[in-house]
Amino acid sequence: MSKPEEVVDQVPEDEGSDIEAGGLFEDPPDFYPPSPPPTTEHYTMKNGDDITLHLVGHSPLEAHTLWNGAVIISQYFEEHPEEVKDRTVLEIGAAAGLPSLVAAVLGAKKVVVTDFPDPDIVDVMRKNIRGCPMLAVDREEDRNIVADGYVWGGKEAPLLAHLGEQKEGEIGFDVLILADLLFRHSEHSKLVDTIQFTLKKKPGSKAFVVFTSYRPWLQHKDLAFFDLARERGFTVDKFLEVKTEKALFENDPGDEEIRKTVTGWTVRWPTDDEKAAAQADA
Repeated sequence: MSKPEEVVDQVPEDEGSDIEAGGLFEDPPDFYPPSPPPTTEHYTMKNGDDITLHLVGHSPLEAHTLWNGAVIISQYFEEHPEEVKDRTVLEIGAAAGLPSLVAAVLGAKKVVVTDFPDPDIVDVMRKNIRGCPMLAVDREEDRNIVADGYVWGGKEAPLLAHLGEQKEGEIGFDVLILADLLFRHSEHSKLVDTIQFTLKKKPGSKAFVVFTSYRPWLQHKDLAFFDLARERGFTVDKFLEVKTEKALFENDPGDEEIRKTVTGWTVRWPTDDEKAAAQADA
């Protein structure tokens, strides 16, 4: 790369002073649009308690949006608190972390809420934890929820470390949450890797995968995630389908009914009976 002074030598003498002053390379003050400011959303629990959710102003990782999948799985946990109460929970790609906050409020033993290790995103998750009055504690270490950065498919040890020492055969999380992540088709393999690395190999452990096909013409690619999970030895069950009042992105193209539909699936290790049946059919 040429040095700045070498560039000056290549232009007429009467222009050199502007370059030396940096004028040629300075963008006008309004050349770039300002970054969108952070936003705030609210989630009201069934008992009337309010959870304030701070979101980053903009993120190429889509962490600036409160996705329908996060809202729907949070409502599901409220209707079925036994799914998270006294259990260990890991959420990946959490953005604001609503389902994790709800799980913690409902009495989860330990919740680890994660997203890409971008400082702004992780700070927002921690801010939402600290700002939730139902999770107030005298000492930070006594809180049953912690936020951390995590890259999908990465090493599981830092995540498992939040759980402390675990018995052999019981290593991992009881519950995983993946809310509206399947539109990232190139990451499906890493998402399944994360489930394999972190889901406890024990009956009752399951990953909740909740999503909308926001691009209806690519719905088959969203659903391909479950084919991959089955290929890796998991059992997949559909447990939920909800139609929202309106599409999250109202002006987007594609079938509106599909864009309003949220489906929920569990990905779990097969039971011994299911393994035996599969072997018999092979």
